[in-house]
Amino acid sequence: MSAIDIVLTEWLSAGLRWLHVLAGISWIGSSFYFIHLDLSLRPTPGRPEGTQGEAWQVHGGGFYNMVKYLVAPARLPRELTWFKWEAYTTWLSGFSLLIVTYYWSADLFFVDRAVLDIGTAAAITLSLGTLLAGWLAYEAMCRSSLGRDEVRLALVGFVFLVGLAWGFTHAFSGRGAFIQMGALIGTMMVANVFVVIIPNQKRVVAALLAGAAPDPDLGKQAKQRSVHNNYLTLPVVFLMLANHYPLFFATRYNWLIFAIVLLIGFIIRHFYNLRHAGLPNPWWTWVAAAIGMAAIAFLSWAGARSGGAAAASGTPPPSFDQVAEIIATRCSMCHMAEPVWNGFIHAPDDVLLDTPDDIAARARQIMIFAVLTDAMPPGNVTLITEEERRLVGAGLAGRAAWWPGVRP
Repeated sequence: MSAIDIVLTEWLSAGLRWLHVLAGISWIGSSFYFIHLDLSLRPTPGRPEGTQGEAWQVHGGGFYNMVKYLVAPARLPRELTWFKWEAYTTWLSGFSLLIVTYYWSADLFFVDRAVLDIGTAAAITLSLGTLLAGWLAYEAMCRSSLGRDEVRLALVGFVFLVGLAWGFTHAFSGRGAFIQMGALIGTMMVANVFVVIIPNQKRVVAALLAGAAPDPDLGKQAKQRSVHNNYLTLPVVFLMLANHYPLFFATRYNWLIFAIVLLIGFIIRHFYNLRHAGLPNPWWTWVAAAIGMAAIAFLSWAGARSGGAAAASGTPPPSFDQVAEIIATRCSMCHMAEPVWNGFIHAPDDVLLDTPDDIAARARQIMIFAVLTDAMPPGNVTLITEEERRLVGAGLAGRAAWWPGVRP
């Protein structure tokens, strides 16, 4: 890969990530707003016929009087605002980012041959295939008799997503598994908008223009998918951010951490949904969320799937030179002033590890990325052994004087 290719790829990745975050903020904001508006409607006297309720809001120096029609108004207004492009832009930019960042460098970020010995083409095919199959399975559940029972659908959906997460952590790298789950849930959410919500709303508009009465089931179906998106928002945001924190994605119980995050996201949204509906605040949800976060912290301490961190405690501390030699052999080809690894023109995140002083200064990061987790080297492309991880861990744990960044 030439230098110009690397620079263009970096800029494309940065631009797509910026767009993805901006579009996601817009989508999440509108989703949260309309769920809040829907739940805060009150059946006040004198409101227009056929409306569910009314809400007054104040913002930006003005007052807003909001009403929601249960099916549709008797006459279609001249101008109608549609909320769809923020969802479509979020998915399109996210899928492009998946290609540019993760599929393009699948050998680094998506494949870990210590997890499953497959090539990058097979991994990408598996990723695309499970995105499609996962969405079709969710769609089938919603359209079946199961979809008419929200509690049963939520329970089956939870088991379905956790099962997929477990499978992905046994097919991809930890980072790749989390990205795959984020891409799948994001695909399900945007498909709810593209396949159900917007088409149903268009059918309602078409019925009004034709002078016919719209089918009320169309609105109910769209509402169900909108609620699903609302409860999935917090977990998918976590998955967008988690790939920067290896204690989440690169530890032994990463699939279980995802399951707990799914529950925490659900109950936090449940708290706000009940609060917006004027019902008693379910404060127990915050206690449950705190217990869940404590459980995640405990699980992340279990270390990498290889068990390197756990074994480090019983390993006699090696000399600093031994640790420095392992780092130089397994990490410095990328983390040096002029990296020799193809595709890098500078050290990732400006982390240099090519001198003893650099290694001492980065002791905490080395501990997190290469000992407590197996996030580095990505995909274990430099074939660091478990014995080497144990030695590095024992060296760092047994030399407290290194941690301030001063080489002994």
